[in-house]
Amino acid sequence: MSKKIYEALNWASSFLKEKQRDDNAGEILLRHFTGLSRASLFAEMREELAPEIWADFEKAVLQHGEGVPVQYIIGFEEFYGRSFEVNSSVLIPRPETEELIVGTLERLEALFPGGEELELADIGTGSGAISVTLKLERPALNVTATDLSEAALATAKKNASWLGADITFIQGDLLQPLIAGGTRYDAIISNPPYIPVGDQSWMSEVVTDHEPHLALFAGEDGLDLYRRFMEELPLVLKEKGLVAFEIGAGQGAAVSAMLEETFSEAQVEVVNDINGKDRMVFALIGTKNG
Repeated sequence: MSKKIYEALNWASSFLKEKQRDDNAGEILLRHFTGLSRASLFAEMREELAPEIWADFEKAVLQHGEGVPVQYIIGFEEFYGRSFEVNSSVLIPRPETEELIVGTLERLEALFPGGEELELADIGTGSGAISVTLKLERPALNVTATDLSEAALATAKKNASWLGADITFIQGDLLQPLIAGGTRYDAIISNPPYIPVGDQSWMSEVVTDHEPHLALFAGEDGLDLYRRFMEELPLVLKEKGLVAFEIGAGQGAAVSAMLEETFSEAQVEVVNDINGKDRMVFALIGTKNG
């Protein structure tokens, strides 16, 4: 049975509210399947949906009702003004990570004025959102991206190719492939897993049942990966360099203390995100006395 656009939206909204999902997801999904802009969708509220569009839309709304993230259903997410393909092998890029990009670009400019070619590595690249964005925003960067997951790397490679970013991708665990390669880097950036395992019990199943646990959880306190970074960073960074981490809220003091202990000559800064939560830690290495 065919439905008018407004009927489809009303059904989706009430169904998703009942399931305690974002009732606005119906509009996002319908725009995806119709190809209409928001303005066009509202202008055509009384138009009938083609039966095949209604069928696809109904299936998608039911999927989201079961907890599948909208981004995985439509297959992409917007990040820094660009569309990135996402699927269940990669985390969905978050707006907070855009702030990590901004902070990194500002500090690279301050640390290395003049825009000379720099070696930058993105560790645990996932969808490639960080590495691709940095390469496109600052094309002179030589960007390397690593991930433990081959499926994630395949997605990142597709995004880099689609968006025209020339990046070297390496499969491997944290900084191990860089250590093996013997190259020293001017900047290391990472949004690693940082959620304590115990948090899984109260997190939304939209995240825990669908996004890859490999990219979410990191030990009892969420700091396991940062501890490993402290062992490996001195083996890959140049004497003067930048470390940029995304962290979980409340982890700023612990991660900054680790960096200060590892790099006694570093200037370490914890930066809050737009919501006022500590979300980024930046370390300028070899600059304190320079």
